[in-house]
Amino acid sequence: MKKAIEIRDLSVAYDRRPVVEDVTLSIPSEAMVGIVGPNGGGKSTLLKALLGLVTKIRGEVEVLGRPVDRRVLRLVGYVPQREDVDWNFPVSAFDVVMMGRVPSMKLLRRPTARDKELVWEALKTVGMEKHADTRIGEFSGGQQQRVFLARALAQEAEVLLLDEPVSGVDAPSQHEIFDLLRRLQGAGKTVIVTTHDLSCVAERFDLALLLNRRVVAFGRPEEVFTPELLNETYQSHLMVLKVGERTVALEDRGQGG
Repeated sequence: MKKAIEIRDLSVAYDRRPVVEDVTLSIPSEAMVGIVGPNGGGKSTLLKALLGLVTKIRGEVEVLGRPVDRRVLRLVGYVPQREDVDWNFPVSAFDVVMMGRVPSMKLLRRPTARDKELVWEALKTVGMEKHADTRIGEFSGGQQQRVFLARALAQEAEVLLLDEPVSGVDAPSQHEIFDLLRRLQGAGKTVIVTTHDLSCVAERFDLALLLNRRVVAFGRPEEVFTPELLNETYQSHLMVLKVGERTVALEDRGQGG
């Protein structure tokens, strides 16, 4: 099976404090993967390591069979956490999505007809074409996330990395976003999402990665979402309850770090 992501012995530290340790992982192409774990457990750092945005202590990362470089990163779309974005910046939805075309443009080149066509196609895919001229700060949280997802699609990315895409988003918008991600997977994209929503991963995702600095488990949600593995992942930050035949996990985010 073709691999979208290959990670070997990856470790990352901030200020000499290990954040990700000894991660070895293979993610198949066209999979939908949910990364779950406690706050401070390295989920966002792992995504940034795939993008070459953090300095590795050691380890290797390959995307689509090649080491991470500028050419490979054109095929990786990234949707950051909402708090990492300046939503007051005076830019329209169309302009945000056009940013996805910048890596493919030569220096000082103006957008071509093809660039604009890809932007419109991406906006239509996420259902935001009627709001192309609206400033990004005027949208709801769910609409903002769809615009940033459109930016990744305009980039013609084959791998989509989304960091907490439904954080602070209302329930109906959460369902719309995950439905859209499933459709994109069906169109051949590899989708990797960090999230605190274990039930959503269990219901909608092919694979789940349990991460707390190290890989605790990786596999099908029904195989790895066990009380033992969830307690090992979250330690004192998770209460696992049995409700009938269902396992319900409640994270204490106040201790997450």
